[in-house]
Amino acid sequence: MGELATETQFHVLAVDDSIIDRKLIERLLKTSSYQVTAVDSGVKALEFLGLIEDDSGSNDSTRRNPHPHEVEVNLIITDYCMPGITGYDLLIKIKESTSLRDIPVVIMSSENVQSRINNCLEKGAQEFFLKPVQQSDVNKLRPHLFRGKA
Repeated sequence: MGELATETQFHVLAVDDSIIDRKLIERLLKTSSYQVTAVDSGVKALEFLGLIEDDSGSNDSTRRNPHPHEVEVNLIITDYCMPGITGYDLLIKIKESTSLRDIPVVIMSSENVQSRINNCLEKGAQEFFLKPVQQSDVNKLRPHLFRGKA
């Protein structure tokens, strides 16, 4: 198994509007040898995934293409409660996308609200982690990554 780990570095998109939580999840993921792209909003996550165009005024018309993510994303971990596009909204948009729906999505929240957790799992989230996220939570991600690769 050590051989596979050296060959394949999984890429995780981490989305959280809190810099403290974002840095924590980024550090935990990097400790587990994941490649991490961290963004601070649902909008930036959608831009990164190619689901919406970047409105930064750049005239790069190649930004939106039929193969949205030049960098392959193997898993998305997102905060539930964010301004603008919530983690739940992001989950729905990803699961509605034909090109992205197979990417596992994990939701994080500091609030233990059972109806919210159930809703996210019913809509396709692989896991729901309560914050603060621990190394033991990150260890649960690996089986989802291998399923996404298959």
